[in-house]
Amino acid sequence: MQNGTLLAAIDLGSNSFRLEIGRFHSGHIERIEYIKETVRQGNGLDENKNLSLAAMERGWECLARFGERLHGFKKQQVRAVATQTLREAKNRDEFLHKAQTILGFAIEVVSGHEEARLIYQGVSRLLPQSDEKRLVVDIGGRSTEMILGQGYQANHMESYRLGSVAWSTRYFAKGQFTPAAFKTAEIAAKAVLDQALDNFPPSEWSVAYGSSGTVGAVADLLAANGWASGVITRSGLDWLVERLIKAGHIDQFKVEGLKEDRRPVLGGGVSVLRAIFDLFDIQQMVPAQGALRHGALYDLIDRDTDGGDVRERTVRWLAARFSADEAQAQRVSTVSTALFAQIAALDAQNERYSQKLAWAARLHEIGTHISHDRSYHHGAYILDNVDAPGFSFSELHRMSQLVLGQRGKLRKLEQELTDELFAKQLMSLRLAVLLCHARQMPEHESVKLTFKPGAFKLSTNPGWAKRYPQSAWLLGEEVLAWQKTAWKFTADLR
Repeated sequence: MQNGTLLAAIDLGSNSFRLEIGRFHSGHIERIEYIKETVRQGNGLDENKNLSLAAMERGWECLARFGERLHGFKKQQVRAVATQTLREAKNRDEFLHKAQTILGFAIEVVSGHEEARLIYQGVSRLLPQSDEKRLVVDIGGRSTEMILGQGYQANHMESYRLGSVAWSTRYFAKGQFTPAAFKTAEIAAKAVLDQALDNFPPSEWSVAYGSSGTVGAVADLLAANGWASGVITRSGLDWLVERLIKAGHIDQFKVEGLKEDRRPVLGGGVSVLRAIFDLFDIQQMVPAQGALRHGALYDLIDRDTDGGDVRERTVRWLAARFSADEAQAQRVSTVSTALFAQIAALDAQNERYSQKLAWAARLHEIGTHISHDRSYHHGAYILDNVDAPGFSFSELHRMSQLVLGQRGKLRKLEQELTDELFAKQLMSLRLAVLLCHARQMPEHESVKLTFKPGAFKLSTNPGWAKRYPQSAWLLGEEVLAWQKTAWKFTADLR
């Protein structure tokens, strides 16, 4: 990545949408612009976990403004990440389809573990480097992430379903503050976080950092009212709860430093924060400057660096964890990407699809770790459900569908095969698996694959079919398999 390159990250949170624009210089990012809009999309989830039209429209309107600001940016310069609200929303595809068109860039709905990883990366990059063992806590609108780390390395990550929006809606719905309401909210938070005490024992960290909205808002509010700047203490937090209870209602809470956009979710956020202080016996927490959006920016740099893309490390880890045959995985990856290159123009978009095809090929046999029978179904299930650092839900699902479709009937992928790029990826993978059936590198250079709208054609050099009769027979069976789809596939085997 060249010095001076502009990068942008968008965090579609449950309470706020944020846009961070920075300029890359010698491994670091200099802030150019930061925009935050209170969208409160998390409040728009109904009892059936569907986003209301009003909540979706608030999001679309905000993303339209962000999209205008990002005019001229290339796809590889922008990463947009959505978190808990869109993880939960059953109608998220309806929101995302229009949102991505309006924004002009892909939006990744990431898992809780991936959100936690990005949060730690953002926090650690903006802290002085040291060997201290850190606990990082991020109280968002509908989820709370906790991470143990040291330096730039996140060692343990978890995401829990509680946050400032969710707890404010549930325990302070009418904006009323009473001792009983705070006690109930804190007990409920501790019940959710109780298992976190085993995962993040105080003996494993020396400094507690807080990231993002709730911690930042509480720190600013305390500092504006005479408490020490740059730290949240237990006594300061207790004072804040006393003031809230004394006010009795959020509309009557009048103190310096409270931003209006934070007012409706303050009670929920404070109750979760105090529960964490009590549960972990925290005496003070340091507000961190870094957050998820900063982690997403630095991830863009890593993806541009040889060996730096965390997704590559994740693929290697998954292959090792599920005992994939490394040599066979590499053979299928090599052949499938070579075939894909014959039918897809070498532009930036297709290079990304080629990379995802290569990853799917390297993981195509992970399901055999469970059972050789229906192994591709097992492999697809693993990819759809594993915590895979660096990958979004949509990336993992596409790879899972490629693994599912590597062999067998194609009827199971009828919907996915309406996508031309997916059809090209799947054709390339199925042919590669077929050609590598003997678990040795096939003579694939003499196999030519061509494409024209709606149709694939494979041809070989003279004598190939005679040298490889079993492969030729398998290709004949593959032609029959594609006859039951909307795609035409022919093979000219010589």
